[in-house]
Amino acid sequence: MVIEQYTITTTPKYNFPHLIDTTLPQRLIELSLHSLKHVQNPPFQLNQQTFQQANSLEDHIQTLQPKLQPIPLKPKPQETMVAAVDTSSIKIGETSTGILIAVRGANVWKQNKSYRYIRLGPFLFHITEENKKEVYNALRRAYFNSPHEHDRQSSPNLLQMPTRIANLLERWLQKMFSKTISNGLILFDGSLTSGIADTPTQRMTEILTTARKRNNVVLAFSKMTSLRFNGYLITDVLLKYKPPYMLEMTGLKPKPPIVLLGDVYVARLTKGNYAFRLDIDKEVSHEHRIEAVEKLLGTDLFSQSYPETLRLAHILCTFTANEVIAMQHFIAHRYGLKIINRPDMHRLLFGPFGKGERRS
Repeated sequence: MVIEQYTITTTPKYNFPHLIDTTLPQRLIELSLHSLKHVQNPPFQLNQQTFQQANSLEDHIQTLQPKLQPIPLKPKPQETMVAAVDTSSIKIGETSTGILIAVRGANVWKQNKSYRYIRLGPFLFHITEENKKEVYNALRRAYFNSPHEHDRQSSPNLLQMPTRIANLLERWLQKMFSKTISNGLILFDGSLTSGIADTPTQRMTEILTTARKRNNVVLAFSKMTSLRFNGYLITDVLLKYKPPYMLEMTGLKPKPPIVLLGDVYVARLTKGNYAFRLDIDKEVSHEHRIEAVEKLLGTDLFSQSYPETLRLAHILCTFTANEVIAMQHFIAHRYGLKIINRPDMHRLLFGPFGKGERRS
């Protein structure tokens, strides 16, 4: 397996090999530097708590049931570009006025039997109650020029900012792939459910529409799901049927404002007790959906029913402990911050029985 890296610098433009129209908004870098320069020496508390986006969308979806007849799949080894996008965010410290966060994204694509990737970031931000609205709305305007959307939405609270900024970056990267790839498969991390602040319906609809115009099919894999059938997670409903196959879920009735932009399947693509929720664009015909998954099976590598391209995107955007330490030292050295460890009151009061800080 060949993996090629392409380096991104902090210049206004960069190029994907063989892809076009991929200008990185300079505002991301400018706001990152601007927010850090205004820290002004407050001490900050070390914190390596990773922010996981809460999957509250599925709480608004009513009963569902699977079709009992699975859809058998046959891998089609046809040369097709497979592209995947993922982003991550992490809180690296806390100041007296706000939080210090890092955001990074990764684009991975497989073409001509080789994997290539670009990593964007890490972008460091100091987010406070005073600047959060400015930072978030400036990034929204830079990534998605939708003034009406800006008017309707307020800025998220402080603890939501890491995942919301990462989400903006992720949607923009998805948009770039949908605009620059033709006749390919675009893999999303998560679902195609929309209708909340993190995933406005208009924004996701535009991405899917652009992808379809260039004859791309969007496949969204969810690593975790709370959708259940008869009390069991849908990914636990494994039939005595030889994989690869998909099982279509029907009867999903989302409550407004939630919108399902994809039809939901359970995909068991390799041997073993592993299955994933798979959302496929509703506007793609049934035949093209099946063909797309079969092309993916014939083109990409699979381990435990999960595509390698998407797995690499997740790995490449995830922060390691060494990277967190390096970012902490960089901020302390470059901006003169005093790094302190505030006492964990749970541990202080309850010793080994203290669970410490917990966040969703």
